[in-house]
Amino acid sequence: MVRHKKTLPKEPDMPFLFHNAQIINGKGDIFSNGYVGVEGNLITELGTGPIPQKGPNWERIDLQGRTLMPGIIDCHVHLCLDGSADPFLSLPQIPDPLLVLKAYQSAYLTLQAGVTTVRDMGAKNGVVTHLRNAVNSGILMGPRILSSGQCICMTGGHGWSMGCEADGPDGVRKAVREQLKTGVDNVKFMATGGVLTPGVDPGSSQLSYAEMKAGIEEAHNAGRITGAHAQGTGGIKNAINAGIDTIEHGVFLDDETIQMMLDRKIVLVPTIAAPYFIIQGCNKGIPASVSEKAKSVDGSHLNSAKKAFAAGVTIAMGTDAGTPFNLHGANAKELELLTEIGLSPMQAITAATGIASRTLGLDKKVGVIEKGKIADLLAVTGDPLKDITLLQDQARLAMVMKEGIFVKKVL
Repeated sequence: MVRHKKTLPKEPDMPFLFHNAQIINGKGDIFSNGYVGVEGNLITELGTGPIPQKGPNWERIDLQGRTLMPGIIDCHVHLCLDGSADPFLSLPQIPDPLLVLKAYQSAYLTLQAGVTTVRDMGAKNGVVTHLRNAVNSGILMGPRILSSGQCICMTGGHGWSMGCEADGPDGVRKAVREQLKTGVDNVKFMATGGVLTPGVDPGSSQLSYAEMKAGIEEAHNAGRITGAHAQGTGGIKNAINAGIDTIEHGVFLDDETIQMMLDRKIVLVPTIAAPYFIIQGCNKGIPASVSEKAKSVDGSHLNSAKKAFAAGVTIAMGTDAGTPFNLHGANAKELELLTEIGLSPMQAITAATGIASRTLGLDKKVGVIEKGKIADLLAVTGDPLKDITLLQDQARLAMVMKEGIFVKKVL
């Protein structure tokens, strides 16, 4: 059961000066014996060596050699899915008010795990948009949420049970406008089939080039970012040619597709955790069709991610949390999995901080430790550059701060 204060305070009680820290800044740099000052919700001091002299109202916090880094950013979650063996099974029967409460619990667990920003990539009836509003207004405690509302899919396509079904360029354009009307931050398109939806092939193309082009154009005209669920090669190319900003999953990437992503500076969010957890839990109640599809794509998925990274495609961290046994609050597993496709621990952390913030258009606000940026911070006991799995051990997360406010503090 989740227990905590009902609301967040509007402002911290006093300014803070964290010192005696190893600082990973989210841009690939590391500093020993560093300090960071926080006033209000902003980082106002940053340096190494002797700490600056401050007035008696400043609280000085000795991190005792712990690692201080930006809060983690997860570019792909589903807060309305609960990580059960078959999360789509009960979804149609859950009334929206209850679903918002379930999504809130997922969001709270995510924040406690050091994830201070998420992009939700699709929810039944767009309920996460309402959750975002509640968090933004201070009614509830949760990570910063970028909501996609409902994903845009073809009739009967992947994700239809929580998507907005649309057909033809005009139909997709209208569907995007409907999502924009609800106030979404991101628009997600289903370019291919997937693993969880019964009766669809992950490699099959679904929304066409023309359909996605119309929808992406509408989203970009409104200043929104876009992402495509794209597993099969043909659907990935359709999304790229249509002008998509991020490719989610990218299971079947060939050399031509990788070059297209490089040429257009498109970011890959591989979500390696999604098939990993399905395969790990295949004997725990996951539908046989889901397990079989996950096993059939797993090798190609890993090889595609490895090839894309080796070629220089930008990788941003995303988990697909909420899919079977891919639990909210266990998001940091993805960083370990990223190291298994070739990223160093520093590169994995940067994929989950500075690169992720840039991918989501938040780089002027969060994602790095820098003067003037919002104070989303995470302190971990130990050195994740030596052992990236430390970020999965919540007992080692000594402090989580969002917007200058402690949401976890065991210092």
